[in-house]
Amino acid sequence: MIHYPITCKIVSMRENARKRSWDASRIKALREHLDMTQAGMAGQMGIRQQTVSEWELGQYEPRGASARLLSIMADRSGFKYDAGGK
Repeated sequence: MIHYPITCKIVSMRENARKRSWDASRIKALREHLDMTQAGMAGQMGIRQQTVSEWELGQYEPRGASARLLSIMADRSGFKYDAGGK
């Protein structure tokens, strides 16, 4: 087994997060896959329901910690969706 320094792991995690594009349809598909309401997803993420709504309407795209949280939720739930991904 090869052991990498922590900096290599962090860079790899950042690159994986950048590969995922969280557009409006992908966010809604993830939420529906998780069988959650907008309010439920917002509660799980520690954000406002209005923020989830704005993402799904395409007014804003999640970035930073929110985008990473969506990726973690997708990975843990087995969510597979690549349409519109970068």
